Amino acid sequence: MLRPGFRDPVHDAQGVFRAVLDALARPGTVQPLATRLDPPAPLTPELAAIALALTDRDTPVWLDSALAARAEVAAYLRFHTGAPLTGDPARAAFALVREAGRCPPLSAFAPGTPAYPDTATTLVLALDTLEAGGGLRLTGPGIRGAADLALAPMPPGWPGALGDNRAGFPLGVDSLLTAPGRVAGLPRSTAVEG
Repeated sequence: MLRPGFRDPVHDAQGVFRAVLDALARPGTVQPLATRLDPPAPLTPELAAIALALTDRDTPVWLDSALAARAEVAAYLRFHTGAPLTGDPARAAFALVREAGRCPPLSAFAPGTPAYPDTATTLVLALDTLEAGGGLRLTGPGIRGAADLALAPMPPGWPGALGDNRAGFPLGVDSLLTAPGRVAGLPRSTAVEG
């Protein structure tokens, strides 16, 4: 049985979009992400909400192995978003990662092109912990001075991979970090020290 999507598609999607926009505009801040979704496991309500709000038939989505292993997840996303699923992370507009500790290297995803840097992949990670303070030290556009962000589990090779990602600016992958009821953004322009 297919599980329902947003109860109020327009207003729920607008709320998620606003939280994501605030998270990317103010890297290092943790924004509330209100979801009333019950997607098929192991898709989290936060991953589902971002996919439902930001993807459509023109935005290919890549699923990590935990999500791709469940046919119900693919059916849910196809029905509610119309987004095509791709097995190639370099062809994805959005990449949904349930197991952050097993996330592929950032170099596996599309960095965009000099003419179209906006064609880069947006990586959306599900985490157990996401809090302001401790962990990573962030500087750059949208951050007054510096911000600290604690997250777990951390993908392999971070923060070095984020430093390499930033070095290619304006190309590079943008990241959305989610945990129960919250989201934070790490745009490619953010400098990260760990």
